[in-house]
Amino acid sequence: MTAPQPAKADDTIIALPLTPIVPAAQRICAVRTASGLGYTMLRPGTGAKPAAADTVLVNYVGYLAPTGVVFDQNMQTPMPVGDVIPGFSQGLQLLAKGGIARFCIPASMGYGAQAAGTIPANSDLVFQVELLDFKTAAEIADMAKQRAAAPADATPEPK
Repeated sequence: MTAPQPAKADDTIIALPLTPIVPAAQRICAVRTASGLGYTMLRPGTGAKPAAADTVLVNYVGYLAPTGVVFDQNMQTPMPVGDVIPGFSQGLQLLAKGGIARFCIPASMGYGAQAAGTIPANSDLVFQVELLDFKTAAEIADMAKQRAAAPADATPEPK
């Protein structure tokens, strides 16, 4: 067995911004809902699914369906299910905790005829989303009440 050769320095400049391209096979969804949302369940989750009034914690990557150009990605991002584009909201409600799915969102369920940042008008979008956790509106209200009712820290300020 021969030892691996050390890597050689590469002086090629990386074009910025760094925009990865998702392969064509990962821009297709297996199932389409009556509303037109496409999805592929990549890993089923377990338990309850979020509702429109809930807030989710997700890892996601969003890319353009025709080209695969990534326009957004984030880790451990909280978002209210009902305050995102319609296709993303519907897709989130299909996922249980721990689940990963690909959502194929037609332009009519995305930003429509409106451009949004680097997303051109009338763009079909694809998102890969992992649902890490979610809280109901009631749970969030209870957490806010508990914070408000907690006694102020009695530790004196350092001088």
